[in-house]
Amino acid sequence: MQDESGKAAFESPAAVSGSSAQNPVHLNGHTVTSNGHNSTAPSSPPPQSDAIVISPGPALIIPREQWGGKYEFLLSCLGYSVGLGNVWRFPYLCYRNGGGVFLIPYFIMLFFTGVPLFLMELSLGQYGAAGPITVWKCCPLLKGIGIGMLCVSTLVCLYYNIIIAWTFYYLGSSFQSPLPWSCDAVANVGLCGNNSTGNSSVEGLSPTEKFWNEQVLGVVNSEGLHDPGPVRWPLALCLLAAWVIVFLCMFKGIRSSGKVWNDAASQVFYSLGIGVGGLLSMASYNKFDNNVIRDTLIITAGNCGTSFFAGFAIFSILGHMAWKKGVPVAEVADSGPGLAFVAYPEALALLPGSAFWSVMFFLMLFMLGIDTLFGNMEGITTAVLDEFPHLRTNALHKSLFLGALCTCFYLMGLLLVTDGGIYWFTLIDSSSTSFGLIVITLFMCIGISFFYGINQFCQDIVDMICPCPPWCLKVLLYFKACWVFVTPFLLLFIMTYIFIEMYNTSLHYGSYVYPRWGKALGACMAATCCLQILIWAIVAIAKEKGTLKERFQKSIRPLNSWRVNNVNSNNRVEEQMEPGRVETPFDVTLTDMDFTAMNWDNATQASPHKGQ
Repeated sequence: MQDESGKAAFESPAAVSGSSAQNPVHLNGHTVTSNGHNSTAPSSPPPQSDAIVISPGPALIIPREQWGGKYEFLLSCLGYSVGLGNVWRFPYLCYRNGGGVFLIPYFIMLFFTGVPLFLMELSLGQYGAAGPITVWKCCPLLKGIGIGMLCVSTLVCLYYNIIIAWTFYYLGSSFQSPLPWSCDAVANVGLCGNNSTGNSSVEGLSPTEKFWNEQVLGVVNSEGLHDPGPVRWPLALCLLAAWVIVFLCMFKGIRSSGKVWNDAASQVFYSLGIGVGGLLSMASYNKFDNNVIRDTLIITAGNCGTSFFAGFAIFSILGHMAWKKGVPVAEVADSGPGLAFVAYPEALALLPGSAFWSVMFFLMLFMLGIDTLFGNMEGITTAVLDEFPHLRTNALHKSLFLGALCTCFYLMGLLLVTDGGIYWFTLIDSSSTSFGLIVITLFMCIGISFFYGINQFCQDIVDMICPCPPWCLKVLLYFKACWVFVTPFLLLFIMTYIFIEMYNTSLHYGSYVYPRWGKALGACMAATCCLQILIWAIVAIAKEKGTLKERFQKSIRPLNSWRVNNVNSNNRVEEQMEPGRVETPFDVTLTDMDFTAMNWDNATQASPHKGQ
C-alpha cells in the first residue's frame, strides 16, 4: 500500500471549515471569525496573491494509507468475503434447513439485502475515507452503528480464530501416514472391522467423527455449557500460533419457514462480511474514484460461487457416507459447525496419497480463514486508529495496541478450546451473526436512506465513479429501490420473527439442548451490540442545543469534516460548506479590496431604489 499525502484536504474551503483555531486562514489584512463578523485584529502584511493562505501549524489530517491499485483492493475483498464461512457454515446451514429448499430464501436475501448492503458499506467507507466509527460524521446520530459493528466484529474475531486453530490441528495431524482419522490407522481397526465399508463404520461413529469429537474437541468429556473442563493445550498452542500470525501480518498494515429465512440472512451477511466493519474499513483506503459498483458485483458473485462449490462437495461426501452406512443422509452426521471437519477429512482419507492431499486442503483452509480474520481485525483497528490518529504515526504505540488486542483475544479464546468449548463456540456464533447483525444493518440502511438522504448518497456514488457508465446508472436505480423499500422491509420481517420466536426455539449442538440461562446469555451478547445504537443516539442529541426537535435535526446533519478527506471537485464546495456544523472556530483575514468590493456590490443593489 502507499501513503496518501492528505493534500487534497487543504485545497478547498471545505477543508478550511474543519480546521482548528491553531491554523487560522488569512485573506489579506482583516480578520473574520467563523460567524462572519469582523474582528479587531491588526492587519498583517498583505501577501502577493488573493488566494487563501494557511499559516504554518501542526498537520490537521494525519496521512492514511491507500491501496496500491484497484486490483489490490479487489483481491483483498475477495479474500475477506470468500472464507471459511463458505466452506463450513453454508453447507451445515443448508444441511440443517432441508438442503435445496434453503437456496430459495438464500438467493432472495442475497439479491435484495446482501448485495445492496455490500455496496452501501463499500461506498460509505470509500467516500468518507474513514473507519466504522468516524465515518458516521455523515450522520452523528448513528455513531452507535459503528460501535455496534465493533462489538459484532469482536465476537466474530473471538471465535473465528478457533476455526483456524482447528485447521492447524488437522494440518499437523496430516503429516502422518496413514491419517489418524482413516480406517488404516491402528487405533481405528476395531472401529472399522475388516475395512469392507471403506472409511465408515457400520454402527456408531465413523473414524472421522471419532477423531473430531474425541481427539480434537474432547467434547465427550463435557456435560454441557456449565462444564467447560480443562484447556486442551494442543489446541491452545494452535490458537497461539494463529494469533501470532495475525499480529505479525496486521502490524504491516492493510496493505421452520421463518427459521430458514433467518439462517439465510445470517449466512449472506456472515459470508459477505456485512455489518462487522471490515468492508467499510477496507474501502476507506480506496482511491476516491474507484468503481464500487463493479467491485460489488464481482465480489458477491465470487462469494456465492464458492459457497455452492463447497456445498456440492459436502453433500456428495455425505451421500457417500450415508450409502456406506445404509442410513438416510439426515442421520449420517451432526449438522453443526464441525460438519466440514467430518465430511472433508472423510473424503481425503479415501484418496490415493491421502496425507499429501490432506496437507494441501488444510493449508487452503488456513489461507481462506486468515484473510477473513484480517478483514474483521481491520474493522477494529481502523476504527481505533481513526479515533486516535496519533497511533498511526507512532510505530511503538501501534504495535503495543495490536499486541494487547491479540493477547486479549487469545486469553478469552482459551474458553473455546476447553472440552466444552464447542458449546460456547456455537453460542457465540449464533448470537453474533443473527439478531444483532440484522438490527445493525437495518439501522444502517434506514439511516443512510432517510437521514443522510438516498439521493445524496446515490450522487456521492456517481461522483466517485465519474464518469459513470450508463450500465452503472441503471444498476444504481435497482440498488436505490432496494435501499428505500425492499431491504428494510425484509430485514424488519426477519427481525420481527426472530424477536417473537427467540424464547420458543431451542438452541442445540448435536443432542445437547442449551439451558435457558445459556440462551439468555446469548441474547445479552446480541443486545449489547444493538443497544449501542440507542446509547450513542442519546449522546449525540444531548450534545446539541435547542428543543428536542432541533437537537434531532442537528444530529442528523453531516459534520463539515465529513467531506474533508475526499474533496473531489470545486463544484461541490458550496455543498460542503455548512456554517452551522463547523466543529472549531477559525479566523479569516480580508483586505481593503475585499471590503471595497463588498461596498460596491451593496451600492449597485441600492441604486435602483435611489432612482425611484
